Amino acid sequence: MEGFLNLQDGQQYSGEASASWESPIQGEIVFFTGMTGYQEVITDPSYKGQIVVFTYPLIGNYGINEDDSESSQPQVSGVVMLHCAEIPSHYKATSSLKDYLNHHGIPFLTGVDTREVTKAIRNGGTRQAVIANKLCLPAEADQGGFIFEASGEKLKTFGKGTPHLALVDFGYKQSIMTALMEKGASVTVVPFQDIHKIMELQPDGIVLSNGPGDPKDAVAYLPKLKNVLDQFPTLGICYGHQVIALAYGGDTNKLSFGHRGANHPVKDLETGRVFLTSQNHNYVVAEESLSQTELINRFYNVNDSSVEGLNHLHKPIITAQFHPEAKPGPEDAGWIFDDFFTLISLEKGEKIYA
Repeated sequence: MEGFLNLQDGQQYSGEASASWESPIQGEIVFFTGMTGYQEVITDPSYKGQIVVFTYPLIGNYGINEDDSESSQPQVSGVVMLHCAEIPSHYKATSSLKDYLNHHGIPFLTGVDTREVTKAIRNGGTRQAVIANKLCLPAEADQGGFIFEASGEKLKTFGKGTPHLALVDFGYKQSIMTALMEKGASVTVVPFQDIHKIMELQPDGIVLSNGPGDPKDAVAYLPKLKNVLDQFPTLGICYGHQVIALAYGGDTNKLSFGHRGANHPVKDLETGRVFLTSQNHNYVVAEESLSQTELINRFYNVNDSSVEGLNHLHKPIITAQFHPEAKPGPEDAGWIFDDFFTLISLEKGEKIYA
């Protein structure tokens, strides 16, 4: 069956449509540049409501397995590929990518010139698009509020180790949880609407998770969040990094087409070291907005000089726009977790010997 990808400015691309949908599906169209990691992308809550174009020409060759999902179900609105493997080849595969998407009712197109689509997004910016079995234009849409759909509804604790961390949930990736628990921590997931409950938990530290959409969707919760951040060692990741900047008086802007992929170079201004990172975001912290805050730029993107992470001048708070847990992508930035755990140890030591 023929299907169409229709962009907001009228550009249209044809391909072969999946059989798992009937009505047009609309979403914000973005592209991902990694060669692998499609399962993690499709199940990452940060992609909620988006149509993802995979730039690598062959997707699905190793299938879908039981270990690499970042949430319990797909989060994307749709998928666009040049070619999707019919038969996966991997010992852990439990289904093909096509079967997985069809099972969950996620529309997809194959046979699309994804290079041309990516050029259109780069030239014209991220915008609304529609996957349909006919030529049609997307409607005007409000892309706000996805964090309210992606965040959980109640507190839940995982593990029994130390330190005890509170993971503020804006739509967290499972890999963040896994990375923290592999360090020996126990983790209580706290929906961001319940930030005030962190004071009852009295954790050793706080992690603010990734999440979908505009960080200013969380602006109503910033006063309560800042009150909590002032009292505990904190690590902010991606969306969490942006929210911390807002809480301390910074500002955020939307990039033209965002950063999504597993090969983004970042420089650490403290050490001079450059390392490769996994990224997925539309918004960035505006560097000029930091001048009136107690936050300083710690990392920047080598490609476009955008802010990639912050330190607080007086409090044990560090942030990363990139994903130190990777998945997919290089694990070069995993040491961020070590630095965070060191902050926790130092803070506990100050309390003991004060």
